[in-house]
Amino acid sequence: MIPRNKTSAPVLRWVQRLLAACAACFLLNGCVSRPSGFEVVSGFDADRYLGKWYEIARLDHSFERGLDNVTAEYSKRREGGLTVLNRGYDDLVSEWRQVKGVAYLRGRQDSGSLKVSFFWPFYGTYDIIILDHEGYSYAVVAGSGRSYLWILARQPALDAELLSSLVRKCEELGFDVSALVYVKHDKAPQR
Repeated sequence: MIPRNKTSAPVLRWVQRLLAACAACFLLNGCVSRPSGFEVVSGFDADRYLGKWYEIARLDHSFERGLDNVTAEYSKRREGGLTVLNRGYDDLVSEWRQVKGVAYLRGRQDSGSLKVSFFWPFYGTYDIIILDHEGYSYAVVAGSGRSYLWILARQPALDAELLSSLVRKCEELGFDVSALVYVKHDKAPQR
């Protein structure tokens, strides 16, 4: 039992508020949902999705702001699901940044819908909405709202005509493509 005195009461209230805020975030993130107007791909094969993907373009967010040379690498976990290793170069501080997370398929095993966590117990939506089913050479991924979008490829660049076509499709789905950040790939990551 925590003794109550004049200094511990404010600390206790602060801890209670912090725990309530964390619980609210957990509940909100636990409701991993997708916005209406688009479907995730079907016929998805998680094994073919494994390996390295290059970020070609994205809608910017604080967790990636200022990063170029961004890649995501997917591998199987012994415990089930996938390991996700995101890496990017921050020119401002001249260093590589990386974060490791886990991903799990949601719903049907052949659906391109996953939940991803980089900070347990919080999960975010990772919905593959466009995919090259033949060669798994490009993919478009959306988050839980239309402010999260990534265009990915197996190579550091996409054919200009193909990229333009993907951007048009994203615009038709309601994404603000005028805000896309096009990612440069000019550095090899250090291991």
